[in-house]
Amino acid sequence: MQFFSNMRTALEHVAMLYVMVGFGVIGERLHWFTAKNARRCTKLLFFIVTPCVILRSFFTMEYSPESLRGLAVSVGAGILLHAAGILLSEGFFRNPKKREAESVLHFASIYGNCGYMALPLAQALVGGAGVFYCSAVILTFQMFSFTHGVYVMRGGIPFQRKRGEARAPGAKFEWKHLILNAGVLSVLVGLPLFLFNLHLPRLLTVPMESVAAMNTPLAMLIFGAYLSRTSFKGILRSKKLPVAIGIKLFAIPAVVMAALLLFGAEGALLKALLISASAPSANNTVVMAAQQGRDAGYAAQVVGIISLLSIVTMPLMIALAMG
Repeated sequence: MQFFSNMRTALEHVAMLYVMVGFGVIGERLHWFTAKNARRCTKLLFFIVTPCVILRSFFTMEYSPESLRGLAVSVGAGILLHAAGILLSEGFFRNPKKREAESVLHFASIYGNCGYMALPLAQALVGGAGVFYCSAVILTFQMFSFTHGVYVMRGGIPFQRKRGEARAPGAKFEWKHLILNAGVLSVLVGLPLFLFNLHLPRLLTVPMESVAAMNTPLAMLIFGAYLSRTSFKGILRSKKLPVAIGIKLFAIPAVVMAALLLFGAEGALLKALLISASAPSANNTVVMAAQQGRDAGYAAQVVGIISLLSIVTMPLMIALAMG
């Protein structure tokens, strides 16, 4: 009975997020909040709102040996999460004749929406501690997606061009992107605040908390605007789509949950990390596809399908973690 009660609680919170997604769909259909507006708001979300969410989690989290240990476990879980995805997906997406589609599916099967989907859900179900632990997973996401993720989206082609290959827009890889991005910088700024128990003045913390409160509704509205014009007819005929779904929504969460339980993780730490592991494919799949010269429309279809299925799979996984 407890399992079904936990699943109902998780399903209710996931459903609330998708109601907001529905508002985004309606707004786009009525031309009040178009996909063009959403693209502009994505920069606001990525460079201002999400950093405020991450920083808030660090300056509101009280330092203790337990919380420090939880942060270290979160980084380890983030590495495990992405390493498991890489290993589980190896060999499934290697058809050279379908490199365009399979590179997108490969990326989507590994990299999850640990920022725009996991952070709001962790905030709702676990509170500030959940956001704190999920922030460490975002750090590992940035590390993997800007290295292995670029390689995958290029269809297994190294970062330099092959002879005769046209350069895709934005295809040049720069190592500085590993550090100079909003997610990693936010963690690097927030970490000393947590470790040395530093307190920022209210002049900064109150505005940051207000901006951070925009994260959930804004992220869901943006996703709804992107989803509004997505056609699912063609994507459903993809033979490799079920493989990507199975890896992202079932295999990776199962591996992470088994490892966490094996090492005795429990409570807020276990729930937060499993929320990150069970999140659907990252919105970055679409952005990365566009940057590397892949079909961004197809990427949006893949992310849309996997995200819709996560309405059921995420509550299931979270309920298992909650016991």
